[in-house]
Amino acid sequence: MTAIRGTDVSIRTQDGTADAYFAHPADGTAHPAVVLYMDAFGLRPQLKAMADRLAGAGYTVLVPNVFYRHGSAPVVPLPEFIADADRPALFERIVPLMGDLTGDVVARDSAAYLDWLATRPEAAPGPVGTTGYCMGARLALLTAGHHPGKVAAAAGFHGAGLATDAPDSPHLLADRITAELYFGHADNDPSMPPEQIERLDKALTEAGVTQHADVYAEAAHGYTMADTDRFDAGSAERHWTALLGLFGRAL
Repeated sequence: MTAIRGTDVSIRTQDGTADAYFAHPADGTAHPAVVLYMDAFGLRPQLKAMADRLAGAGYTVLVPNVFYRHGSAPVVPLPEFIADADRPALFERIVPLMGDLTGDVVARDSAAYLDWLATRPEAAPGPVGTTGYCMGARLALLTAGHHPGKVAAAAGFHGAGLATDAPDSPHLLADRITAELYFGHADNDPSMPPEQIERLDKALTEAGVTQHADVYAEAAHGYTMADTDRFDAGSAERHWTALLGLFGRAL
């Protein structure tokens, strides 16, 4: 088993300082870099555990607190296990934070994350990968679109709002994307309904983007998150197989 090292770090951005978690193999060598974007519940032990698993597979992983403008993680205090009954009160506080993450804001922040990784001896030079969960899938796709020369692989799982009517919808950057993409959509997910899946696929196909998408049958939105009652172990393992396959090919 690969030994890994995980530390809390700070990253200077144009708008302040983002706290983040940084994990990498503890072997003293450089490894391909990945930005892992959090779901709406934020940077917490579950996300750190996922970063550690990815680091154990041979990657240098950065997990930024994308809500840093509102404070250090946890910006919204969470129960140890997030049940459906907890969600209304939590999202009452989280939704306004999500609204701040416009396309322009994500472009600025992602540039800072990528620039920071480029300075780290633990990160191999060259293109990076990105993966995101829930709202983080949108951030991963926007990062690929805003930084095509730097991002070689991008993935999104139970993504939300990837092809909306908004003027900064990620799918509108399709003609700028050079990364290979993978999406693991959740079945019957109201945050990414079939018409958005179709619109996303159409935009990427017409732009000539190398991409693949699966709909994980009977998987709920949030299926990768073991600290919630939406977790589905089989779908979560399927996601790891797909993600590591993508990064293995592209990075």
